[in-house]
Amino acid sequence: MLITLDAPYADTTAADLSFALGMPEQPALHVLDLSVPAIPGAALRLRLLGASHQVVLRHADSELVETVACLPGRPPALPPVVDERGSGYHFTATVLRLDPEEMSARAAVLRRALRHDPYALVGVFPGDSDALTALHVRMESGSTGGTVIGWRTWHAYPQTGEMVETETAVELA
Repeated sequence: MLITLDAPYADTTAADLSFALGMPEQPALHVLDLSVPAIPGAALRLRLLGASHQVVLRHADSELVETVACLPGRPPALPPVVDERGSGYHFTATVLRLDPEEMSARAAVLRRALRHDPYALVGVFPGDSDALTALHVRMESGSTGGTVIGWRTWHAYPQTGEMVETETAVELA
């Protein structure tokens, strides 16, 4: 789903981003609720924030909340890897430095590829169609017979030539 957001983004560079697990849901500009067909009772909530994204995964009696955003009261720090093998959670983040043509090309591909995907949410910020935050969910069989729910995100900052890509995988029994 492609939407135009009616708010400027609060983070304006990759260096403003922080990572957190377990935060309460933050005020959102747009929310997409998804069921997880492979796992009865599981649900995902994709949340576009003015300061990037949150993903909420509910399963059985547990809730996982991943936040990548400009977080007041927290110093900016986006780790390249978070690996919590005991919980089945794995996160990676990469900051790409792109020239204006590369940024426009990548943003156009994201807008086009995810526009009608029922498991995607792309928010375009006003003033520059390349200023976007995109989330895309995937599900597959896990190595231990469970299901892996994963999502990729892209945070594009055309004014600084940066694109932050994250990838998360959570293996559920």
